Amino acid sequence: MLTDTSNAASRGKFISLHWPHEVRYWTRSLGCTEDELREAVMAIGYSAAEIRFYLARRRPGR
Repeated sequence: MLTDTSNAASRGKFISLHWPHEVRYWTRSLGCTEDELREAVMAIGYSAAEIRFYLARRRPGR
């Protein structure tokens, strides 16, 4: 069992919306809001690489 979850998200290739610390990590890492992250996951799936690409396309000025 993983006891130190502080950087578990950074090791993963998939985004989890089930744990608050994971949501915080990914919103900070991707520079998006929680709503934007949830919308992207619903549109694309859980792949971090695909979500990153999706968000970049949606916000070309960033």
